[in-house]
Amino acid sequence: MAGDWTDEQNDAIVADYFAMLADDIAGRSYSKAEHNRLLQVRIGRPRGSIEYKHQNISAVLLGLGETWIPGYKPAFNFQASLADVVKRWLDLHPAWLAPVARPGPNRMPAAFGEESILWIGPPPTQSNQPPPIELEQMTAIARKYDVAERDARNRTLGRAGEERVLAHEYANLRAAGRTDLANRIRWTSNVDGDGAGYDIESFETAGNSRLIEVKTTNGWERTPFHITRNELQVAEARREDWRLVRLWNFAREPRAFELRPPLEAHVSLMATSYQAMLL
Repeated sequence: MAGDWTDEQNDAIVADYFAMLADDIAGRSYSKAEHNRLLQVRIGRPRGSIEYKHQNISAVLLGLGETWIPGYKPAFNFQASLADVVKRWLDLHPAWLAPVARPGPNRMPAAFGEESILWIGPPPTQSNQPPPIELEQMTAIARKYDVAERDARNRTLGRAGEERVLAHEYANLRAAGRTDLANRIRWTSNVDGDGAGYDIESFETAGNSRLIEVKTTNGWERTPFHITRNELQVAEARREDWRLVRLWNFAREPRAFELRPPLEAHVSLMATSYQAMLL
């Protein structure tokens, strides 16, 4: 059966993909071959076509800032309608975006031991970005569906990310023998609300302040994020102390990188809203 996929076929394979993804995240065994075989019967597509469509779905999820099945490497140049189908599935299953409701949820360790220390690597740069056509498609999807706004509004995800970074800060200071500093860490956004311009007040091992703003996503390291005017102002006023910790791949194995002011040296800042006042 040649030609473009119908909405019904796309709906069927997307639902099947998420069923496998749920098993994959939870660590349950499943058979890709069996899923493929059943889909062949259901939607009348050959094995290879279904296999490649699974890779297309991985690419869409990458653009949407979501986790995907590692065994299906993202393949680009897919139908634009496929992104709409994936987004529709996510809209019908809002619990998927909440880490506490997702299969195999990420949990903050009960004790702040060395296992709580995050993998923190270098931030993405132009030298290690994907090929232009891939980056263009990912950027277009993220902009169309406003992935940054979605993550910013997901308070469950944001809080879980802050908890994870809080655990890292405790564990890192205690591992360095600075229990005195670890005991002074303050979860500012939890105690005082969101107006401080940072989420966590921690310390470097030498004792100087670390004012940490946490941005969390289940997606890849290049998923766009929102930052407020107040956060930017505090970053500028407290350049020596302020840090942005970008936490990514949160649903599976959280990783992070840090950005220091000036943020314009690392990211492209784009105004997305304006305050309107009557004349």
